Amino acid sequence: MKFIDWGVIDYKEAWDKQNEIFTHLINIKNTPAYLENKDQLQQVIFCEHPHVYTLGRNGNEGNMLIQKDRLDALGATYYKTDRGGDITYHGYGQIVVYPIVDLDALGLSLKQYVCNLEEAVIQTLAHYNIKAGRAEGATGVWFDYNTSTARKICAIGVRASRYVTMHGLAFNVSTDLSYYNHINPCGFVDKGVTSLEKEMRKSVNIEEVKNILKKEIEKLLHT
Repeated sequence: MKFIDWGVIDYKEAWDKQNEIFTHLINIKNTPAYLENKDQLQQVIFCEHPHVYTLGRNGNEGNMLIQKDRLDALGATYYKTDRGGDITYHGYGQIVVYPIVDLDALGLSLKQYVCNLEEAVIQTLAHYNIKAGRAEGATGVWFDYNTSTARKICAIGVRASRYVTMHGLAFNVSTDLSYYNHINPCGFVDKGVTSLEKEMRKSVNIEEVKNILKKEIEKLLHT
C-alpha cells in the first residue's frame, strides 16, 4: 500500500486528482497487470485543504446556512460532491485522508471498510488517552453521542464503484471550529463538533498525529 502526502491543496484540485487515480484503478481492475501488482496499486492520500464546505450527493442544501457573499468574506469555497454524507467543512489543522483502494483486493465489504476508517481514528485518539466511539446510525467518530454534549471529531464520506473507493475521512486536530457555525455539520442541528486540541486542552503536533493515524490505517487496511 502506497501512502502519499499532497500537503495543503485546493479541494477541487485534489478532487480532480482523486478522480483520475480512481478511474484508472477501475479501468485496470482484473487485468493481468493489475492482478500481479494489486498490492502496490492501493493508495492512501493525506492532505489538508484551505477553507471549503462540501455537500454529499444526497445532502440537504439547506444545511448550508450562509450565502456566497459570506463565503467570500470567510475566504471559503463550496462544492457539491459525489461522496456520501451531508455537508462538512475542511480547513487548516484538519487531517484529510483519501484512500483510493480496491476493497476486493483488501477482502473488505464497504461497511467494514468504513468501520475500519473509524477504528483507525479511534485508535489514534487512544494514543492520547482519549476515548471516542461510533454512533448507531451515524458514521464518523464521536464523543458522548447519546448525551446533550455529543460532538464529532471525524467525518467520513466515501464513494465506491466496482468496490474501488475515493473520498474518505476528515479528522479535526487543530481546526478552527468557528467555521462549523455556518453549517449544520453532517446535517445535525443538535450535535456539536470538536478537535483533538480542544479535547486535550493543549496544542498538538499535527505531523505526529498524522504518523500515528497512518500506522493505524496501514494495520486496518493491509492485505
